[in-house]
Amino acid sequence: MDYERARFNMVEQQIRPWQVLDQEVLDLLFMVKREEFVPPAYRAMAFTDMEVPLNVEGEHTGESMLAPKIEARLLEALELRKHEHVLEIGSGSGYMAALLAHRARHVLTCEIHPTLARFAGANLERSGVRNVVLEHRDGSTPPGSAHYEAIVLSGSVPFVPEPFLRRLTVGGRLVAIVGELPVMEAQLIRRTGEDSFAQQNLFETVAAPLLNFPKKNAFRF
Repeated sequence: MDYERARFNMVEQQIRPWQVLDQEVLDLLFMVKREEFVPPAYRAMAFTDMEVPLNVEGEHTGESMLAPKIEARLLEALELRKHEHVLEIGSGSGYMAALLAHRARHVLTCEIHPTLARFAGANLERSGVRNVVLEHRDGSTPPGSAHYEAIVLSGSVPFVPEPFLRRLTVGGRLVAIVGELPVMEAQLIRRTGEDSFAQQNLFETVAAPLLNFPKKNAFRF
């Protein structure tokens, strides 16, 4: 398989036409080798316009990599800067963490599945990404007490729990896919003040839910 030709086609035929126009993001998609984060059995699917199953070590985890254009749009929406700290919930294969790490100072990524945590960690190490810390933990509540300039929920949630919003610095941004089947949409939420937030709906899509996040009828913080 000609990976470089497939990568070029992914960017030019899927991602750029989907209004991802930040040249730094597009360049990064050439730099970070997506096929190195895909389970070997699915490597031929690395550049297709679809989710890739994350079945590793003989385990059907039930998780998938988001489609490339979804990851690119979310990354572009964050408008990351080199000095910023990022929290990601749902490491998956480690690919999104690698993209984030190239645009930010530091990334903390959390993965609840032990098999995927090992897989993502190995992928990040092999790719030479040094400014990511991966924790095998339930990410349905924010870890520790640090605040972040950017937070990525790499999966869907019925709503964004307030504890995550409170972990944003003023001016910080959070991206997530919000809703429940059949209606979900990617959202960008910006903390505009101590107690104020602005929400922007980006596009409609669907994604597998992140585990253990509260449902809509659950008590909210």
